[in-house]
Amino acid sequence: METCIFCKIIREEIPCHKIYEDKDSLAFLDIKPHALGHTVVIPKNHVETVFELSEWEAQELMIDVITVMNRIKTVLAPDGFNVGWNHHPAGGQVVPHLHFHIFPRYEGDGGGSMHSIIKSPGEKSVTEIAALFQK
Repeated sequence: METCIFCKIIREEIPCHKIYEDKDSLAFLDIKPHALGHTVVIPKNHVETVFELSEWEAQELMIDVITVMNRIKTVLAPDGFNVGWNHHPAGGQVVPHLHFHIFPRYEGDGGGSMHSIIKSPGEKSVTEIAALFQK
């Protein structure tokens, strides 16, 4: 039996505040929100990273993320959004089940852009990095 907290939420062994559900995905309010309406969207099948999704599953999950954003927009009328996921522990992933965070943003909320997550560009120039992709 899975011990993953998100799998337990999917199986309704742990309660959540659902705001969207279909056959493939579940969206619920984060219990430790970082913003008003902070929501988590998860695939119902247990995968740890996006690399484990088929192309179809990835497309469907992104459609569900957008559907949830539209629900949040209708209900809470935020001024913007930050949306993303943490990938592996080095990327900040704590729960080893793929999940997208939707952070509704409001003017003056004190938050930053995606560019505020990390500022460690390394010692190679952009040109040197680009050359690595040409090999």
